[in-house]
Amino acid sequence: MTAPARQNAASLAMTPVAWVMLLALSLCWGGAFFFTGVAVRELPTFTIVIGRIGLAALALWGVALASGVAIPRDRRFWGPIFVMGAFTSVVPFLLIAWGQSHIPSGLASIFIASTPLFAVVGAHFLTVDERMTPARVAGVAIGFAGVVVLIGPGLLGSVGTHVLAQFALLGGALCYALSGIYGRRFSRDGYTTLVTATAQLSASTVLLLPVALWVDRPWLLPMPGVGAVLAVLGVALLSTAFAALLYYRILAVAGATNLLLVNFLVPVSAILLGVAFLEETLRIEQIVGMALIFAGLALRDGKLLAWARRAVGPRE
Repeated sequence: MTAPARQNAASLAMTPVAWVMLLALSLCWGGAFFFTGVAVRELPTFTIVIGRIGLAALALWGVALASGVAIPRDRRFWGPIFVMGAFTSVVPFLLIAWGQSHIPSGLASIFIASTPLFAVVGAHFLTVDERMTPARVAGVAIGFAGVVVLIGPGLLGSVGTHVLAQFALLGGALCYALSGIYGRRFSRDGYTTLVTATAQLSASTVLLLPVALWVDRPWLLPMPGVGAVLAVLGVALLSTAFAALLYYRILAVAGATNLLLVNFLVPVSAILLGVAFLEETLRIEQIVGMALIFAGLALRDGKLLAWARRAVGPRE
């Protein structure tokens, strides 16, 4: 690795602030399961998705206008933004929605948790400052094993059935990984987090709106209740608008492979939120799975190895 590449790699390290933002992002995305669980009782999937993304885009446009931030209008900006919107929203949402209609949601979550694995490999070949290292590979592998234990290894017995659906979910995970790697270009080009998040959610809305109108025909749906409306607002403002700001900020300061570790933390956040607010019970396998996830993250970050070396002491 060249000296500039080593310098760039060092600048993408996970600082304490980046870890706090990553945990906050996992809480936002984990909370999306709660909000969506409420909204789906009265609204179909793509209506929720377009409401989520569209309202989030409007909210960020409001913030941009209120703060005097100008959104670029040139094609050189919007072309890549639409590519980013396709890989962060349209393609993975369609693949995951179709895949989840054929296999259990728990198994689907395991496939989506493969995103950091794809990110480590993809970033190694597509970037100069996020190369694979033994600690990175081992940490991601242990974290993925933790997700499997957390969600339930018994679900792996379903692997091999509905193969196309499983490939669809892997395709969604691959899209998420590629979008994280591709999205680094916006911070390198000098665009702020607010500009990138606002534009990407706007592009995603434009791309997904025809799909939602064609599939769900929302004008024929009955008026949803207050609970469903509040749930859509929650998933739009917290789990999408605020989460998008966190996403692009972490991507700028820590890189794609660090950012996409959030896929290990989202199931943890969803389970802990269920325990805290839905009176769900924490099972022993979930505790073991969380321990493996945090061990993988510590190993991935290098801090666990440094602690072990200090604990063992210098060799004589």
